Amino acid sequence: MDERVNRPETDAPAVSVPARRSRRGWLWLLLLIVVGGGLAYWYHVHHAAAPASGAASRAGATPPQPVGAGTVDKGDIRVVLNELGTVTPLANVTIKTQISGQLMSVGFQEGQIVKKGDFLAQVDDRPYQVQLEKDQGQLAHDQGLLAQAQSDLQRFELLGRQNSIAQQQVADQRFLVEQYQGTVKVDQGAIDNDKLNIAYCHIIAPVGGRVGLRQVDPGNYVQNTDANGLVVLTQLDPISVIFTVTEDSLPQIMQRLDSGATLAVDAYDRSNTTKLASGKISAVDNQINTTTGTANIRAVFPNPKDALFPNQFVNARLLVDTLHEVTRVPVAAVQQGAPGAFVYVINANNTVSVKTVKLGVTDGSLTQVLSGLSPGDRVVTDGTDRLRDGAKVTVPATQGKATTARGNGHRAGASSAAAPDASAPGAAAPDAPAPGGTPGAATPGNAMPSAAAPGGATPGASAPAAAAPGTDTQTPAKQGP
Repeated sequence: MDERVNRPETDAPAVSVPARRSRRGWLWLLLLIVVGGGLAYWYHVHHAAAPASGAASRAGATPPQPVGAGTVDKGDIRVVLNELGTVTPLANVTIKTQISGQLMSVGFQEGQIVKKGDFLAQVDDRPYQVQLEKDQGQLAHDQGLLAQAQSDLQRFELLGRQNSIAQQQVADQRFLVEQYQGTVKVDQGAIDNDKLNIAYCHIIAPVGGRVGLRQVDPGNYVQNTDANGLVVLTQLDPISVIFTVTEDSLPQIMQRLDSGATLAVDAYDRSNTTKLASGKISAVDNQINTTTGTANIRAVFPNPKDALFPNQFVNARLLVDTLHEVTRVPVAAVQQGAPGAFVYVINANNTVSVKTVKLGVTDGSLTQVLSGLSPGDRVVTDGTDRLRDGAKVTVPATQGKATTARGNGHRAGASSAAAPDASAPGAAAPDAPAPGGTPGAATPGNAMPSAAAPGGATPGASAPAAAAPGTDTQTPAKQGP
């Protein structure tokens, strides 16, 4: 029993614990070496190509931004009013019968084009023919009585001059003749009315145009109190458009009309993309609507191919005047901000400056400049969202030439391409293509960051190059060994 109690426990070898600790230490040391080497390699890769000088470092941090450019020029600006109008026919007639009777026949097809005077419908005229014969008989009877009374009057007048009869009898006979004359006129009026009713039974087109859908079929009894009538006839050629203009624009329009000018109006479809017809103003309303502050204007259009249809909504473009030789700037270049309307002007050193402008009339993609710009100025038209006053920009040479060529009144050789700022410390010479197509070499060691071209940047020192159109990102070029 004593031996079991006093027997010492067997311990693990003393060398096992220091061995595990030694292996853990080597693993941690190896891990630190690997991490440190990776960090050193990353730092070498990303910072070895940075320029040594401070000026060069700042230039690489803010590379020039590629932008689109346009040129301020002189040319014509049209004063055009875009208004919403409704196609309104010059004549829209509901054909109704003016007498009552049975509809015997119609002489048109639905949707047919008819001319003025063409036969449209026939109402039964037999009752009016019978009435005409009766009135003609009554006229003949009354004419006979009138002739007898006139004959008696001649005899009475002769006897009266001889004092053979009383003068009262002569006067009474004269009044009787006048009564019969009145009766004959009444009979003649009844006959004329019968003839008119017979004419009304034969319905003809009062104007030329297109007939609509028939409202009454033959065989029905029609009356002059029917609200819908027989059919609707609409004149289509010529046709008019009624549109409204504001009371502020009305004085200029009236001044042009009073001077004898003919103001042209173009009608476009509801999407304002397709031109439907061209016409001119024919009339201006005589008062302004006090609720809307607008006045109605009617323009007449020839419509031989039915391009305009009644009650169609159209966009009316009224050409009020044309301003000649005014300063123009692309609408895309105009920005709005706290100072009002402004543009970014591209300077000679390829930096931009903010200039406030006063604008006039806008015509399509161009707007009139009243003050702030001069013809020949280059302005930024695309890429203005990240610009600021004094920022450096680059303009692709092809885009600059195309923009200048589109401008009216400028030389085709005027270039809008931006040149690098040669005054910047350590700036490289521009890499302009030689006549043979070989790019010029940049000064080694002083390369500026270049805009990324499609396919990636070329390793080695390079000069600034314009970004390809549509490329927004820029990649700094690596310095060669």
